[in-house]
Amino acid sequence: MKKWHIKYKEHDIEIQNSWFKGEALLVDGTLQDQRIGFAVRSQLYGKIENGQGEGETIKVSLGGWFCCNCIVFINNKEVFRS
Repeated sequence: MKKWHIKYKEHDIEIQNSWFKGEALLVDGTLQDQRIGFAVRSQLYGKIENGQGEGETIKVSLGGWFCCNCIVFINNKEVFRS
């Protein structure tokens, strides 16, 4: 299993990629999106709540043939790339 940990403002974002369990996006320990099964490319979506019903949108792009690359966008701006 491959994991990426990102600290964004006061929030912890974790992305997981596993051959057996698929991909998952967790924000502050809470599962927000998950894809099950094998895929060469995948996208995950989530939201960082601000406590007033609004928040910041998260989009994660995963892909690659021989290794898995991860790109994280928050409010359509790239904040992480591996």
